[in-house]
Amino acid sequence: MLKYCGKSAAAFCLLNANKRYFGLVHVSVSMQWQFQFSTTTCTAPNFTESSDIFELNPTSSCIIQDKDLLRDSQHDSGTGLHVLDLINRGSLEPDRSIYNTLLKKCTHLKKLKEARIVHAHILGSAFKNDIAMQNTILNAYAKCGCLDEARKLFDEMPVKDMVTWTALISGYSQNDQPENAIILFSQMLCLGLKPNQFTLSSVLKASGAGATDDKFGRQVHAFCLKYGYDWNVYVGSSLLDMYARFDQMDDAWFLFTALESKNEVSWNALIAGHARKSEGEKALRTFSEMLREGFEPTHFTYSSVFTALASTGSLEQGKWVHAHVIKSGSQLVAFVGNTLVDMYAKSGSIEDAEKVFNRLLKRDVVSWNSMLTGCAQHGLGKATVRWFEKMLRNGIAPNQVTFLCVLTACSHAGLLDEGQGYFALMKKHGVEPEEAHYVTFVDLLGRAGLLDRALNFIREMPIEPTAAVWGALLGACRMHKNVELGAYAAERIFELNPHDSGPHILLANIYASAGRLNDAARARKMMKESGVKKEPACSWVETKNAVHMFVANDDAHPQRAIIHKKWREISEKIKQIGYVPDSSHVLSYADQQEREAKLQVHSEKLALAFALISTPPGSTIHIKKNIRVCGDCHSAFKFASKVVEREIIVRDTNRFHHFRDGFCSCGDYW
Repeated sequence: MLKYCGKSAAAFCLLNANKRYFGLVHVSVSMQWQFQFSTTTCTAPNFTESSDIFELNPTSSCIIQDKDLLRDSQHDSGTGLHVLDLINRGSLEPDRSIYNTLLKKCTHLKKLKEARIVHAHILGSAFKNDIAMQNTILNAYAKCGCLDEARKLFDEMPVKDMVTWTALISGYSQNDQPENAIILFSQMLCLGLKPNQFTLSSVLKASGAGATDDKFGRQVHAFCLKYGYDWNVYVGSSLLDMYARFDQMDDAWFLFTALESKNEVSWNALIAGHARKSEGEKALRTFSEMLREGFEPTHFTYSSVFTALASTGSLEQGKWVHAHVIKSGSQLVAFVGNTLVDMYAKSGSIEDAEKVFNRLLKRDVVSWNSMLTGCAQHGLGKATVRWFEKMLRNGIAPNQVTFLCVLTACSHAGLLDEGQGYFALMKKHGVEPEEAHYVTFVDLLGRAGLLDRALNFIREMPIEPTAAVWGALLGACRMHKNVELGAYAAERIFELNPHDSGPHILLANIYASAGRLNDAARARKMMKESGVKKEPACSWVETKNAVHMFVANDDAHPQRAIIHKKWREISEKIKQIGYVPDSSHVLSYADQQEREAKLQVHSEKLALAFALISTPPGSTIHIKKNIRVCGDCHSAFKFASKVVEREIIVRDTNRFHHFRDGFCSCGDYW
């Protein structure tokens, strides 16, 4: 038998045999009672239920459930919280644990208003200058994202300890203010304070997010070595994450290998590092190794893997990871579901992207943007517009990314009126156009053939035209064969960004298309003299978990003879139904026959030939290319899709092209 007597009412849990009541706070005990314990039951005083307050006796005691800790005051004259009103009435003793419980609840639920009310009440209590209590308040403000009030309290505290400094540094680090975290850490060191593992972990996160290079992070690494925290799993994970954020993956892997104990955070940091570098194969290999070592993937793991696979368009591997998510029983929470939608869309399966979107438990603006981006990249202009209108009807406020997706879709689909309307709609939604929006609007006007209007728009823009803006006009000039305006736009680009090879190539193509081969040669020569190098074109196909890459006139593939023979067969068949090689896409002084021969060994044609001999008949063919698909290959693929009776999906740097039955999804408008 255990006796509990007197007024020492603190916080305790009261559980009956059915475990109905839990997380309860006892208040104002003025009598004596006894608890009788046995191995299976607990006998407690009788009480009656009245609303959310449970009477222990009719005069002076009550029990408050955990869910009612932040319950509002019952009267306008109250403090704002019912528990604090009980303290003011003398029904509840102002106990340290009560305040701590309230503040932790506010922190966990991100209840800033309630945290302020508790803070104000503490200022009138005996704990006003208690450093532990002040640290808890500071941490609540920081975790709730109110860094100004956290800093104000920090500056007003007469005494600070390591917990104080760490709480504010962590707050800055977790709320996208890495510079302030770094400054505060430096000030702390000047006072001779020794950082702990939590301080170092937070400042390493800040250095990875806020610094322009890894210099400061390496200095923090030296502190970790000095104080013996370098092999601590939390500090070590933060260290390797910092190096991964600066693309120092060799250093990150070295630290990972040296860690005596690893956790999910360590693995996630590596996978995320590979994802940021668009290294899908390495991210997937690390993920597989993580599974073999017996670690359970988290939502962050899956999100990083899907991001990495989206960058490479690895559809089959993406499906495998998706299957693992389903098998693990994980639900499609927003950020995992969003990256999964993005992965399917960027891997060429907009249908699967839509299925995942429809199954998301909760859709935020990123979810809608992922779907809009996918439709825009696949050239589904009208579908993008429908999704956007549906988004507005669902009460989701569009942001800058949303409008960029819609404008891009309108531009690629030739929806001039809709695009102009949505550009004007940005103001109504309080979204200020950025450079990318102006680039897309110039592209919209240019593709529609309104070149003069596009030029006037550039001259009247509220921002200084960038190389990207002039590049959009240059691309439109190539499409509409406007040599003079194209040359003018190219000159502007050369002034702003002389090291970009793209404008040089476009200008040479414009001249070549107009039959001005001397000017085309001069443009090529200028590019060579200025030291600008063109990125070699390459295309690749993924079959049986292997990636096969091709360059123009590729003779390195072990099946090169069969591949070239296959394309010759396809070439003959498509010529019979109307394909005519467009030699304007070859910039050389060779005769017509030689120019046409060069066209037939472009990388995407070789990739298609390989796919035809390596995949089952009737299956969809997926090809990726690192630059824009050439006009002649685009024409050839339309005819080829009809001859081979298969869908061919090509992903280049701009968009997806779905070739089916002799037509392309872009409508030859790309």
